This record gives sequence, C-alpha cells and structure tokens, in this order.
Amino acid sequence: MNKQDSIALFNSIYPDFFSGEDIRNLPEDSVFEEMVLPLKEFDPSIYDKQLGDDVSFGLFQGDFQQLIQAVKKVVPEWVDFFSEEDRVYCGYINGEIASFCMVEDMGTHTISGRTLKVGGPGCVGTIPEYRNRGLGLIMVRNATQLLKDEGFDYSYIHYTGVGPWYGKLGYKTSVIWDKHGVK
Repeated sequence: MNKQDSIALFNSIYPDFFSGEDIRNLPEDSVFEEMVLPLKEFDPSIYDKQLGDDVSFGLFQGDFQQLIQAVKKVVPEWVDFFSEEDRVYCGYINGEIASFCMVEDMGTHTISGRTLKVGGPGCVGTIPEYRNRGLGLIMVRNATQLLKDEGFDYSYIHYTGVGPWYGKLGYKTSVIWDKHGVK
C-alpha cells in the first residue's frame, strides 16, 4: 500500500480524526503511527515463542468486570472504550487475564478502486507483572490470525507509539502523525 492509499485508508476509517479535542491537546513532541499488515502476507510463524503450560489464549467470555479490572491495571483511561458487546482476545496465566486486546471490525473501505475489509487489534495491553515474556505479542499474533481466518484483507493498528514491537509480526508503518496532522 503506497503512502497516498495509506492516508486515504486512515481518513476513511477515522474521518475528522484531527478535529478531536483529545488529539489537539496532545503534547507538542508526541508522534504516533498507523500500521498495516496485508493478511494474505501474514505468517504467524514469524514470531513463535514458547510459553509455559500455564498460559492459554482465547476470546474473552468471562465476567466483564474482571476484564475491566485488567484494563484498569494497564491504562485506566481505556475503560471507557470497552463494552460488553466488544470482541476481546486475551492471554491468560492460570486462567486469569494477563493480557488483552479488542478485535475490531473497522469496516469495508474502497481505496484506489479496491474494496478492502479492514480489522485490527486495539487497546492492546499486558498487566505489568506479566510483561516482557512475549505474552502480548503472541496474543496480537493470534488475534491477527483470527482476522485472517475471518476473511479480512488488512489488519490495522491505530494510534501506536510502539511500531517496532508490532513490526515483529510483519506490521509496517503506513502513516506517521502528530497533533497537527499527517507528517
């Protein structure tokens, strides 16, 4: 996807993004990325870390308040983004939520005459005591595979500052932006 198409996709998914007060109030030196991964190119074996038998993954089906407590431990401001209707994929340690991400359907968008079904992981987090083990990246890998299995064309990462982390799965930076707009 070329830069023009990447910007068109960003604007199609998030129209009027830069008019929001929360974006206009970001610190002057903050820079963020949008990232894409064509799912026909996705190879889940690109990141194949082995974890213990106490680790499992799957779509969240438990008590919503347990999920909210996990989110609060990572980024309390994200709580308002979660609802009981959302699809959330989790990593578990001994059956307890250790990491989470929304699995979002971002819609169908026509870019340069091609119709693309776009989804992606969002609000990705790992509870602090479980970080630096590979759990979060395996969770995102699995959520990305889920989107591929469901027939999505692209997986899209929105509003991130950790591009190299997602890059380990093959995601590529498509748009760089700050509070003033696309760079």
